[in-house]
Amino acid sequence: MRAWIFFLLCLAGKALAAPEPVGANPVQVEVGEFEEPTEDVEEIVAENPCQNHHCKHGKVCEVDDNNSPMCVCQDPSSCPATSGVFEKVCGTDNKTYDSSCHFFATKCTLEGTKKGHKLHLDYIGPCKFIPACLDTELTEFPLRMRDWLKNVLITLYERDEDNNLLTEKQKLKVKKIHENEKRLEAGDHTVELLARDFEKNYNMYIFPVHWQFGQLDQHPIDGYLSHTELAPLRAPLIPMEHCTTRFFEACDLDNDKYIALEEWASCFGIKEREYLPARAGDTPKFPPPRDAAMALGGGEQGRGMRE
Repeated sequence: MRAWIFFLLCLAGKALAAPEPVGANPVQVEVGEFEEPTEDVEEIVAENPCQNHHCKHGKVCEVDDNNSPMCVCQDPSSCPATSGVFEKVCGTDNKTYDSSCHFFATKCTLEGTKKGHKLHLDYIGPCKFIPACLDTELTEFPLRMRDWLKNVLITLYERDEDNNLLTEKQKLKVKKIHENEKRLEAGDHTVELLARDFEKNYNMYIFPVHWQFGQLDQHPIDGYLSHTELAPLRAPLIPMEHCTTRFFEACDLDNDKYIALEEWASCFGIKEREYLPARAGDTPKFPPPRDAAMALGGGEQGRGMRE
């Protein structure tokens, strides 16, 4: 009987003991081996609608309620701080602005007003005192400007050994003027002498007048000069600088605020048949206007800036 009880106890002990795995994989399986894998998801950054949306001077891009880019006037107070006097600009309202950013932002806020329509960037630097242009001076302006342009081209030709300021085609045109014995030498001539020389040597003045128009007509090259494109002519080396604005206002015969090639040539006394080829696209590209001014030996550059 005791043996039988002992036998039953042994069977019960084996039943309670953990059974050995049969056919188990010898490689231990770690907890979490079969957990759901986690994928690395790249963060998708929404493209800024303003990234490739260009706004003109004085405006900045903002996104509207539909997430569409739009240009709005920039707050002048958001313009970067300036430190030097050379960053200041002068407007046609004879007001000095801290920078071109401040100027264009202010002009934008005046859009649609008479004041804003008349406001343009005049030149780089603080506003200076400009005397009024007298009627007698206004009459002299085209004569002295023509003579000055001719002398600028001759100076560029004489100094243009390695600078390539003139193309080969331009050099040939200026060479004819340079070698002409009848050419009036540079100097402070009377109005009467300048008028006689223009009548006597008319052909010498045709290319210089075209040349200056091509220099200024750059942004864009369209056969018209805006007020801002005329800004380089308001430089200390330009003869009778204080008459520039009044002269070209008188040249704008159709009052569209632009000087067409025909209006420009007519103001300088160039006949229509002489400027038709240039209007058809014969006006070449030229060096910056300030290079022409510097060629005369002056120390101060033309102060134009595009609008």
